[in-house]
Amino acid sequence: MSAQLKEMPEIRQMLVTDLDEVIVIEKEVFLFPWTRGNFGDSISSRYHCYVLELGGHIFGYGVMTIGLDEAHLLTLSVTAGWQQEGWGEKLLQHFICLAKENHARSVFLEVRKSNLGAARLYERIGFTRIATRSGYYPAMGGCEDAIVMELTL
Repeated sequence: MSAQLKEMPEIRQMLVTDLDEVIVIEKEVFLFPWTRGNFGDSISSRYHCYVLELGGHIFGYGVMTIGLDEAHLLTLSVTAGWQQEGWGEKLLQHFICLAKENHARSVFLEVRKSNLGAARLYERIGFTRIATRSGYYPAMGGCEDAIVMELTL
């Protein structure tokens, strides 16, 4: 009897060589995407930049900063074909663990007011809504408010 090993996705640090794939996902998922320069600057600034990868193919990523006692999740995304399968949550939990390891007391993030699925995920994990930033995000025909959320660690 032979056991067949199934390859599992991994979370690993984002490299500059990953940026072509990351930008493809960014443009697929966001109407107003980050630029290659935004991601490159995040890597060179030693932000916590990670990707989800399976078989050499990147299907998600995130970027977080950690200051004295707080972390700020700047972006987190999973390509459309892999959404609703728990990978965004796994990546989010990875960032929460990093924040704890680096002695952060809180993790903050902003989410578009219209992004109800993401807001529900964050609330399910334990984030609470603490404020609104008016006109924070660019939107078609203007701007969209952001919900500021916090997870106390």
